[in-house]
Amino acid sequence: MTDEAIAELTPILGSIRAACRAAGRPQANHYRRHRQSPKPDKPERERRPQPRALSQAERDSVRAVLNGPTFVDMAPAAVYHELLDEGVYLCSTSTMYRILHAHNEVTERRRQATHPARVKPELVATKPNQCWSWDITKLHGPAKWSYFYLYVIIDINPGFVVGRLQR
Repeated sequence: MTDEAIAELTPILGSIRAACRAAGRPQANHYRRHRQSPKPDKPERERRPQPRALSQAERDSVRAVLNGPTFVDMAPAAVYHELLDEGVYLCSTSTMYRILHAHNEVTERRRQATHPARVKPELVATKPNQCWSWDITKLHGPAKWSYFYLYVIIDINPGFVVGRLQR
């Protein structure tokens, strides 16, 4: 609706600027909405290495330190601080992570204990009186908020009820 008003006011007032001012719309907003040409393409930037980046030999030495027997099970942040305590600075913590990430080594670095999968107990009975099971059932009583508890003992081989108790 505002676009139509600006289109009608432009020939009367003589300029888009005056029409935009009369319609109460910023001039830049109008031009942005009615842009005829597409946005110019940004030129591709060539990637240049950072001047302070570590050389490949330095990266290999950092990786060798991180995977060495002393620090193999420590996080890069802990390695960084241990080396600083010893007076050695190799690179920043984020650079250590970048080097490990380049070799797909950013994982849990500590040795983890693996436990075997739990085995569900299986009840096996080949004849009666070898294995019994039990169950408790809550039954509604004759009055509101009153219940009976039915305790049942079952012999699992024939599936017979061995004993019952009602409380």
